[in-house]
Amino acid sequence: MADRVPPPGLVHHPGAGGGSVIREALTLSARPDVLSFAGGLPASESIDAEGLRAAFDQVLSESPHTVLQYSVTDGDRRLREAIADRLTGRGLLTDPDRPLVTTGAQQALALLAAVLLRPGDTVAVEEPTYLAALQCFARAGARVIPVPTDDDGIEVEALAHVVDRERPRLVYLVPNFQNPTGRTLSLERRRAVARLAGEKGFWIAEDDPYGDLRFRGQHLPWVTAQDGAQDRSILIGSLSKILAPGLRLGWIHAPLCFRRACVVAKQAMDLHSSTVDQAAAAHYLATHDIDTRLEHASFLYRERCDAMLAALPEALPEGSTWSHPDGGMFLWVRLPGHVNAEELLPQAVSHGVAYVPGAPFFAGPPDRSTLRLSFAGHNPANIEQGMKRLGKAFT
Repeated sequence: MADRVPPPGLVHHPGAGGGSVIREALTLSARPDVLSFAGGLPASESIDAEGLRAAFDQVLSESPHTVLQYSVTDGDRRLREAIADRLTGRGLLTDPDRPLVTTGAQQALALLAAVLLRPGDTVAVEEPTYLAALQCFARAGARVIPVPTDDDGIEVEALAHVVDRERPRLVYLVPNFQNPTGRTLSLERRRAVARLAGEKGFWIAEDDPYGDLRFRGQHLPWVTAQDGAQDRSILIGSLSKILAPGLRLGWIHAPLCFRRACVVAKQAMDLHSSTVDQAAAAHYLATHDIDTRLEHASFLYRERCDAMLAALPEALPEGSTWSHPDGGMFLWVRLPGHVNAEELLPQAVSHGVAYVPGAPFFAGPPDRSTLRLSFAGHNPANIEQGMKRLGKAFT
């Protein structure tokens, strides 16, 4: 037999390594004896499985040959109407022709990168920020520049310096109950970011999967809704936290030029998102009071967040600090001194508790003393027990 020639090697994309740390953390925490605060999963109690099953039954009974067929790339018209109604109700006046349905908000990020970014383009991000966004930008070949944050979100003065120095094409924000920190961008800073975008000419990507999960205070208007931002803002949303992650449905609301480019890119990715899932989601939203269900979910998350906040002083070493979210699913912890949260993770798992080390969420040099805790998936009793285990691991 002649010598076989091996196929070409795979393409290496820089910046994907942080995902291995997350995967390892989730793998370690998959044991049934481990109380895991690592994953960003919504509370199972917040998912209306019976209602969603009835919605699938209804659309499959009414129009099976429609909902099981190919569909348009833009998305189910009824679902886009429901999304537009919710956006308008939150102060962003729009119509059903503006949202584009995506296969989860993660595809929205991939479309964003595909349409906006060329190799070598610069993206400014909050430090720290959502890991999967960093991976999308890295795969596009972008230069990712971190901007400092504090308890009120991105520091606008620091952002202005980055914009002047680096000329970013895009500024990426998670303004509500940010992943990983749980922090919220203040109204004053939302307005300032919008003004800066108008003055300097960059795009704003506003990623908001958690905005409906506020359990303290009043909803803040989107950056997208601020004066001067409407023609340069891409608002990304998701049904994962308000209906069910398994539906894999998200959306983009953006200027029409950007939307048209995304439709073409999405056609090449997957043609369209699941027809039957979109139809069932649209039917559910039309026949259920989703806001009442969200009030219940927010009550659960507040109760769980408060339980974790109450337990942290005893669980963490003296000198630790942590965020105080007004919504969402996450707390951000900084351990004292030079304690390495990643190195401590196996020890924590040996005590039956898990978290996500904070280092992968940094675009710049990481703060290895940080970690992310999700309070969403456990009741207060389990949270109290988990924090006791964490305290033993850290002693």
